This record gives sequence, structure tokens and C-alpha cells, in this order.
Amino acid sequence: MSDVSTIALAVSGLGKKYRLNAAAQPGYGRLSESLMNWARHPLKALTHRTSAKEDFWALQDVSFEVKQGEVVGVIGRNGAGKSTLLKILSRITEPSTGRIVLRGRVASLLEVGTGFHPELSGRENIYLNGAILGMPRSEIQAKFDEIVAFAEVERFLNTSVKHYSSGMQMRLAFAVAAHLNPDVLIVDEVLAVGDAAFQQKCFRKIDSVVAAAGVTVVFVSHNMDSVLRLANRALVLEAGAVTFAGTPKACVDYYSGQVALKGTDVDLATVSRPSHVRSGATMMQARSSNMEVSGWDFPFGQDIAFEVTVHVSVGLRFVNLGMGIFAAAGTEVASALSSHSLPALSLEPGDYRFSIRFPGMRLVPGLYSVGVGIQSERGQEDYLSQAWQFLVTSSHLSASMQTDGFRGFVVPLSHCTITPLSAGA
Repeated sequence: MSDVSTIALAVSGLGKKYRLNAAAQPGYGRLSESLMNWARHPLKALTHRTSAKEDFWALQDVSFEVKQGEVVGVIGRNGAGKSTLLKILSRITEPSTGRIVLRGRVASLLEVGTGFHPELSGRENIYLNGAILGMPRSEIQAKFDEIVAFAEVERFLNTSVKHYSSGMQMRLAFAVAAHLNPDVLIVDEVLAVGDAAFQQKCFRKIDSVVAAAGVTVVFVSHNMDSVLRLANRALVLEAGAVTFAGTPKACVDYYSGQVALKGTDVDLATVSRPSHVRSGATMMQARSSNMEVSGWDFPFGQDIAFEVTVHVSVGLRFVNLGMGIFAAAGTEVASALSSHSLPALSLEPGDYRFSIRFPGMRLVPGLYSVGVGIQSERGQEDYLSQAWQFLVTSSHLSASMQTDGFRGFVVPLSHCTITPLSAGA
């Protein structure tokens, strides 16, 4: 049993039920949703008539505790219930079942623009958000200059927020939420709106408020690198239920295993293409071609190798197949071109198999995606930005090299020596 005095957030038996296609739902919802329902169905709203509809549980029997000063990452597929959970924790939506205990001030950073009045200026919204948190004006004023400097919106401070870009709104919202001394900070995937430099700035700020003030953080992210970077504990949500909880590394490995491809072949022919491709060569199928691995799971240190079957419908000259490997955050960590081995390649109509191998590729264990394209002298013949995914799993070698704490994506071969420069004391 956890020490009650250290618990900042306790969730017990939490559930959220929606009535699909219902004109009006009983219980508490957002004011905007209620007004829209009334506008669409005024007579039904007045007579309170609702027909029998299917119930959908976005969350069901969710229970967990978060200690003061903990940073908890919540991961899961789209539709798993992550955003619903954060809306309930932020008291935007009321749960259908269960109980939540929150201690202290709660600041939320959910959808871009949430908590801002669009007609008010950035300056006025800072004071408005502070007032909503229950802060006196003097306390907001003491933090005002820090907030503005962090958000980088000095020039637009007296401009209505409705004229801000989504990135500007996100920067100001995070600055307000992080600087106004919350006890619990709840953050959705909204940080993905910002550029990489500002994301790193946000990460450093979260680190500092946790270390200095013991702020509790609950955040949702599809970026596994962010979870590993920020969290000291994580939860995996699937179909509205917590299916796994533990260290960030254990949760990322579990989640990656759930979403990684199963089987041996991937059908590429039915995947939609961008409109600009010329389709003189079409990728039809892909498979793992390392005979020492099972399916799409590559133990750390094993060669990463793929085969791509291509159908060529017209004669092509200067054909070049390119392949890129991307981390969960979207960072390209490796690439290869067929032209490095097969320059000035010409192909007649027919079917061909391209094989590309990354020998001894020491990718840090985790989930990766592959983008593939085919170029000819005519231009782009085919392109898939996320053709398939694969998993690099931990091995005895990765354990011996302590890859759990590695910050990059590739663990290079390296060697260290030491030369004494003076005699010991």
C-alpha cells in the first residue's frame, strides 16, 4: 500500500461511456458539445427524448496511482483512450464510473488553444489562466516575464490569440502551464506541434520543475523517445484499459511488440501512394531477408536486411531504389541506395527483387519504420513514407553494452585507452 501522503494522483475503477450517435447524453460534458447538440436537435433537447443507442466504453476499470514528483508517460494506439483519460484528469470531462483524487493545483496542456480565449491578447490570457489556477495577480506578475521569454512571443503579446499560429499558441500554453507553479501538470501530444528545438526546451523545463518543485507530470506521447527521455514510469493503454505498467523501457518494449508486424511478407501493392509518383515501377511486396531472425524482430547486433519485389511496367533507365530507417520520433537514422552497388541501372518491363542489407547495424532496441522509394531518369516512380515497421530487440550483446541508457539511435564500435600523464600521489 502506498504512503497516502506521497500520492499526488489516485485513479480507481475509472470508466467513460459514450452513447454512439445519441442526440443528447446524460451527465456532464463540454459546454460547446451541449450547445451543438441543442442547435442540431432543439426539439429532442427540450423533450429529453433519446432513442436506444449503442454504448461505447472509451475507458473501463482504469486504476493507478502517481506519487508526488513522478513523471508518468501514457502510450497506446490511436483510439486507446489516452486523450479521454487526460480530459477526465483535467476535469474537462466527467467520468461515467470510478473515482479520482488529485492533490493541489492542476495545470493542463491538451489540444492547441485549450484554455485560451481567442479574442483576448496573449498578455490577457496569461492572467486569465493564472486566475483559473487560483493564483493572485501579484504571483502571476512575478512569473510574467519568465513566461513571455520562454514562449518567445514578445512581439505578439498584445495581439489576440486567434491570430497566433498553432505553434505560437502551443509555446504560450506550455509556458503558462509550466511556470505558474502547478502541483500536477497534464500534457497531451500537443508538444508535437512545436519544432525540435522548442521540444527540447520543454523537456528541460519539465526536468527542472520536477527536480526543483516536485511537480507531478502525466503526459501522453506517440514518441517513444520522449517517454524514455522524460518518464520514470509508464502505462500502456489498449482499448480503454491499462494492459501494462512498469518502467518506461519495459512499457516501450511491450508496446513495440504489440504494434510490430507479424508474419513474413508485407503487401505493398494495396498501400495508397502520393499523387506525384509516375508508377513506371511499383513496389509489390517486402520481406525480411535475414535468415537468422524470426519475422520482423531483429536482435541487437544482427544484420538488418530486407527484400523488395518491384514490378516494372515500362522500360526505365538510371533506376535507383532508396531505403531509409526511421526511429519512432521520425528521425532518419540510416539510409541506403541501390546506386551505391548498381550504378546506371536500366530495367526492362518485368518483376525484380531488390535486396538491401545493413551489416552489423547496432540500432538501439526499439520500434523502427522503413521508407522506400524508386527513382528513374523520369522522376519519382514510387514512394512509401512508412512502408513497414520492424523491431530491434534486446540481446546479450545489448545488455553487455548497457544500451538502456544510450541517448542516440546507433551504438557505434568504439575503443577507449588511458595514458597516465603523471605519477599517482
